Amino acid sequence: MAEPAASPKQPGFIKRTWHRLISPSARWSVLALLVIGFIIGAGGVIATQIMVKVTGTVAFCGGACHSMSAFTVPEYKQSSHYSNRTGVTAGCADCHIPHAYPQKLIYKAMAGIRDVVQEARGVISTQEKYEKERWRMANRVWAEFKETNSANCRYCHDVESMNPEKQKPSARMAHKALKSGDTTCIDCHKGIAHKEPEEPSQPEKTGAVDAPRAPI
Repeated sequence: MAEPAASPKQPGFIKRTWHRLISPSARWSVLALLVIGFIIGAGGVIATQIMVKVTGTVAFCGGACHSMSAFTVPEYKQSSHYSNRTGVTAGCADCHIPHAYPQKLIYKAMAGIRDVVQEARGVISTQEKYEKERWRMANRVWAEFKETNSANCRYCHDVESMNPEKQKPSARMAHKALKSGDTTCIDCHKGIAHKEPEEPSQPEKTGAVDAPRAPI
């Protein structure tokens, strides 16, 4: 008696899923698929904008972790970027996060992951640790500003709209050099939102420790 033929081997999960994705739909019309795609895409955009807005506030940046609320935010609240005669303020995201897309999303994702990891490690969990890392952290941020030609400063401060007659002579000369491209904002304006660190006489080798973003 002949043995029954072996049943054909069923394709794996990945192959079946891929086949379904590339096969024409027998249930949905092209219009229905377009509408569903539009709804999903719009929902993703709206959700992204909400998350960017929520995670870009001073309350979130300053309250999400101990290090920021204990050491960074109190300094910021003493600066003119937080309180001034005109009432025009700049928050954490205004200075530290790129304003253009997709750089904003990329930077927030990378910085967020780094900050969570280093907060868990306790890199700047105490005042002593914070002060020890302040010089290196600040230099990291200054380097970012140099690389972008102080783009975040220029987002609010337009050198072409400045009135030199209302500036001190030293500021007038500095902004003249700024217009010529010989310098950038961060070259002069360090320590404007946080205490400017003193350069150590013998910088310590901190190895591969990657501390959270630093004060400006």
